[in-house]
Amino acid sequence: MSNDDRPMTTNTDLLRLYDKGILSELDVYFGDFMARVDGYPDDGLSLAAAIASSFTRQGHVCVDLRSIEGKQLLEGANGESQIVCPALKPWRGRLERSPVVGKPGVFRPLVLDDKSRLYLHRYWEYESQLARGIKRRAGEPGQAIDRELLKEGLERLFGGCLSDGISGGDDEIDWQRIAAFTSLAKRFCVISGGPGTGKTTTVAKILALVLEQPCLRQSRVALAAPTGKAAARLQEAIRRSKKTLNCAAEIKDALPEEASTIHRLLGTVRGSPYFRHHANNTLPVDVLVVDEASMVDLALMSKLLQALSPDARLILLGDKDQLASVEAGAVLGDVCDTGNVHGFSGRFLKEIEKATGHRLSASVEENSARQPGIEDCIVELRKNYRFEGESGIGMVSQLVNGGDGDGAIGALEGGRYKGISWVDLPTPVDLLMAMKTRIAKGFSDYLRQKEIGKAFLCFDRFRVLCALREGPYGVIGMNALVEQILKREGLIEPERTWYRGRPVLIGSNDYDLHLFNGDVGILWPDPEAGNDLRVFFPEAEGTFRKFHPLRLPQHDTVYATTVHKSQGSEFDRVLLVLPDRIYPVMTRELLYTGITRAKNHVEIWGVREVFRTALASRIQRMSGLRDALWGN
Repeated sequence: MSNDDRPMTTNTDLLRLYDKGILSELDVYFGDFMARVDGYPDDGLSLAAAIASSFTRQGHVCVDLRSIEGKQLLEGANGESQIVCPALKPWRGRLERSPVVGKPGVFRPLVLDDKSRLYLHRYWEYESQLARGIKRRAGEPGQAIDRELLKEGLERLFGGCLSDGISGGDDEIDWQRIAAFTSLAKRFCVISGGPGTGKTTTVAKILALVLEQPCLRQSRVALAAPTGKAAARLQEAIRRSKKTLNCAAEIKDALPEEASTIHRLLGTVRGSPYFRHHANNTLPVDVLVVDEASMVDLALMSKLLQALSPDARLILLGDKDQLASVEAGAVLGDVCDTGNVHGFSGRFLKEIEKATGHRLSASVEENSARQPGIEDCIVELRKNYRFEGESGIGMVSQLVNGGDGDGAIGALEGGRYKGISWVDLPTPVDLLMAMKTRIAKGFSDYLRQKEIGKAFLCFDRFRVLCALREGPYGVIGMNALVEQILKREGLIEPERTWYRGRPVLIGSNDYDLHLFNGDVGILWPDPEAGNDLRVFFPEAEGTFRKFHPLRLPQHDTVYATTVHKSQGSEFDRVLLVLPDRIYPVMTRELLYTGITRAKNHVEIWGVREVFRTALASRIQRMSGLRDALWGN
């Protein structure tokens, strides 16, 4: 790298960390700027500021100085000294004396809390506002509802209770029924569960129960999700579920039929990161359902909660065991306190029993002495209706989620279970021949369609998922390989940048075009433009928006995509390609998310030892949200 390409700063330590790829150009400039504003240049301050900036890019909300004190960041070489983080006590002392660092609640560029977590101010503000909003809702009961009417509705929509009125064990507990009761009893409710546990089916019944209540009959209900595809899936699930609801026709008619992205719901402001709806202009919504909540980052969730009226009811649906959001934070995991087991408070257990007939076992009564709080707002759906019996996807995903590498490998090998299989990873040289048949079979149907709607339906039946973006087993190389195979089959013309059938994934938000990170489009002839090629994007209403290719924000070809980017999507068949060595992104959550993107069949290509090692690693994102909500 030439000196002309390096950031302009006299801080040699930051430059060396930049040269090694540890810091970005932005991190270096921020650290240098904080030191100059401070007025007393000091490597401890500039280093802390640069690291805080770096950690937010990696998905953390803050940097816990306790975790990196004394850590060697760079070895000494060629006569240069090593770069080591200072010890905690003097480091804190230096930061506390700086005019650019403040305590929580003080308006300074950096915030240092009493547990030595260092934040960029805006992330501390997002986190604190979100924590306050959730705690306020969690501590407040819902509106005074008709409990007898609710009990009757629960029995009608979820089926009658057991003959003795009391469930005998955890296997007999109808967690969907408990989730429904919780959603009515509380202003805030999280319904967590893996694919196939019936989250959207349950929420359709919940909304019917809400609208049956006399005091809630005029409630304005909104459905939202982080991406257009997730919104479309939520909308379709609600439309499908309402047809079979055992309730009055006027209640069915009152249920919402349209879902939107969170960005569209909040109302993007052209050329601005702000939204039209906020704390001083709240959403005209009384009940808000947000699906795929694990994908929602801290900033967006905080803005969403601020835009809700204090009296509005918020229901989050998601899988707490999935990968965290692409941007900073792991909101759903922090809210659910993933990794720890919590039960309901003693008071709420009695309410559940009275309303649902379920007397929960002692194993979930451990918090019975605690005051009611967030633990009474979280319900995990435990019965899987999609992956039952001999389903390999269900079996292996459970083993992966439990970190049982040997058990998962054993279940994968030998064709013991339907719907899942293991293939030893081919060498990079052998990849093309090994994938040829699978790629041709997976993508030929959509490329042979005449209509864009049918093309999308066929395209979503198959996807290649990768853990990495770069390298021979990464998304970039895999997409090039897929194009090479499809060209040989005579299905595409990849010598052109824009060719019929090219699928693209949007990689950055464009508020003017209302295209957002994760949206998927397909290049297709447009009859309204003389059959010139346009990029079509599906809308939640079943229609399409189309754009000239040159108008798109940053994007990539998407025959193959990262597991991270696949969140919120489901495919009939998945080819999950893992790298030949361990990388930091290889975690239990990544494998679980990749496997559960498949509805019918997933084929895993990998190396056994890499697979086992990944299962032993869990995502750990630094934030203070979990502490604020649970007091850990």
